[in-house]
Amino acid sequence: MSTDWTPSGNFVLPQNIDERSTTKKLPFGTEVQAKNTTYGNATFVYLQGVASTAVRDWVTIEMDSGAVVRLAANAIGPVGIAMATLTASYYGWFARVGKILGNCLTLFADNGRVYITATAATVDDTSVAGDVVWNAKGASTATVGNLYAEFEIDRPYVADRVSIIS
Repeated sequence: MSTDWTPSGNFVLPQNIDERSTTKKLPFGTEVQAKNTTYGNATFVYLQGVASTAVRDWVTIEMDSGAVVRLAANAIGPVGIAMATLTASYYGWFARVGKILGNCLTLFADNGRVYITATAATVDDTSVAGDVVWNAKGASTATVGNLYAEFEIDRPYVADRVSIIS
């Protein structure tokens, strides 16, 4: 069992933040706060995975059903980052608030605005009309060969807007 994330508060989680399970251990939509010695405090939501979801993948969330879809162009809805490899037969945690490692294309700039890319479940800092990930920004620089970076997220979402000012 990994101990990178520990619950904030006086309780024990039935499943660690960075682990997956074939057994549903909590109701979908359960949120917890946990802390990490490197990244500080964060908030996570418990959901079921979807085919091909890898650790650090960006997803859109259907909160009514607990379903996720790997982030793709023109998506609409709440966004999270997978904390483990959570394919369709697994349950686990998705980050919603905090400083989190997420998949991105190469050369992501520190403090860069976050945009959906043509590559499923990844983001970039290159502008894409209508595909801004709101309430998210780069928090470290990614370089060639390093396909993930730190992001600061605060309940990110996508709205498929044509302009970032609309």
